[in-house]
Amino acid sequence: MTAVETGDPGTGAPAIASVDDLLARAYAMELEAMERYEEFAAQLEAHGNLEVAGLFRKLAGAERKHAEALARDLAERGVAASPGAALATPGAEGLETAVGDALHYLMVPYHALQIALRNELRAFGFFADLSRSAAPEDIRRLASEFADEEKLHVDLVREWLARFSKPGESWAYDPDEPRVPD
Repeated sequence: MTAVETGDPGTGAPAIASVDDLLARAYAMELEAMERYEEFAAQLEAHGNLEVAGLFRKLAGAERKHAEALARDLAERGVAASPGAALATPGAEGLETAVGDALHYLMVPYHALQIALRNELRAFGFFADLSRSAAPEDIRRLASEFADEEKLHVDLVREWLARFSKPGESWAYDPDEPRVPD
């Protein structure tokens, strides 16, 4: 058995008990990602970085659509959709969320897309690993479907990323940095 199946505390991987459990955890994961992207958008709007805020809003919208589809799947199975059972390691971010300090008020779309790419790659890796584990066949099959979806998300983010060049070393220079009172 793998850490994915057993919820090995050494890796922090959550145990997946059933297809319903996997659907519920994936739903919560999508909600977390949506909420974090919305938080990022709001923070960047407050700093006047509207281009990157708009990109985070688009990412939040994509995560919302995924969450809504999973909520429908759960409802069809008679399972209550709950935001509490995310796929996260104890004391860490969820698979598709980035830490709050990943933002910089001067970041450019390239940076936002790098954050999104890391998130999507983590989610893809989790589901791909689960699909190859010794978990029951129905869990592996669903995990494989989720891995395929996450791979599409990875590819989409990479397409978007190709539109932007990597910023130079001085991208964060601000001659009039905001002042925070002590």
